[in-house]
Amino acid sequence: MPLAPPILQTTLAGRRPDRQGKVRDIYDFGGCLLIVATDRISAFDYVLGSGIPDKGKVLTQISAFWFDRTRPIVANHILSFNPTDYPDQARAATGLLRGRSMLVTRAEPLPIECVARGYLSGSGWKDYVASGEVCGHRLPAGLRESDRLPQPIFTPATKAESGHDLNISERDAAAMLGQGLFDRVRALTLRLYAEGLAHADACGIIVADTKFEFGLLPTGDASQPPEDRVILIDEMLTPDSSRFWPKDTYSPGGPQPSFDKQFVRDYLEQIRWNKQPPVPSLPDEVVAKTREKYVEAFTRLTGRELQ
Repeated sequence: MPLAPPILQTTLAGRRPDRQGKVRDIYDFGGCLLIVATDRISAFDYVLGSGIPDKGKVLTQISAFWFDRTRPIVANHILSFNPTDYPDQARAATGLLRGRSMLVTRAEPLPIECVARGYLSGSGWKDYVASGEVCGHRLPAGLRESDRLPQPIFTPATKAESGHDLNISERDAAAMLGQGLFDRVRALTLRLYAEGLAHADACGIIVADTKFEFGLLPTGDASQPPEDRVILIDEMLTPDSSRFWPKDTYSPGGPQPSFDKQFVRDYLEQIRWNKQPPVPSLPDEVVAKTREKYVEAFTRLTGRELQ
């Protein structure tokens, strides 16, 4: 059966998004935001013309699972995932929004990405090869690509408006945030990662690394320290924000199969795209295989069927 067309752009009663990321369309309703996850997919820092059907639903519904599961650890920005609770202008688009949107409270995002790594991969592996360190963490000699680390590490990164985020040291991150706020988000990052790692392991998935975003709730009390106003925002432990590897094929010493856009990257490398515009379109087979991996990750982790 052919796949439904991917949703690449959204509007609400003719209203365009107030902001757009690579994947998400954001509508500003004053005290709250409506975040809609489209089916757009990016690779090598470019949004491709071909989307992955239901990808936005996977990202939203897997985040909903984790936000609910980790609420005892830290509060988050979720107000509702149910379009019947949304502002009037959004409720008119319930069919579009159901399963791929969330109404969230407004918060001030912190200027860093909070990354936890339990395995040596990606930019962490490149840094280790070059210096024996990852974001200032000196690691044992002789580690292989994809090896499990002796213990998870916190590796913050700056947020880039375009291109790749840049890894920074804990000292630099603390200077940006202040020591109290830094200590709080570092501890939360490692605790949330431990929760995700343990649950995913029981589901046959390795979470090699993941990134979290935190924000600060506004307050009228100037004496309240920022570390007491921290909430979890954005997405959580999704195939876009994490490296998910199948546990049964894990074999350190090189790259691992994954539950994300691996088929997309492999295809773009195969056709020798120069990673500059114009962006190529994806063949149906690559789209279908990529969707299959996203949905498989969702089903394994949540034990649910995608809405």
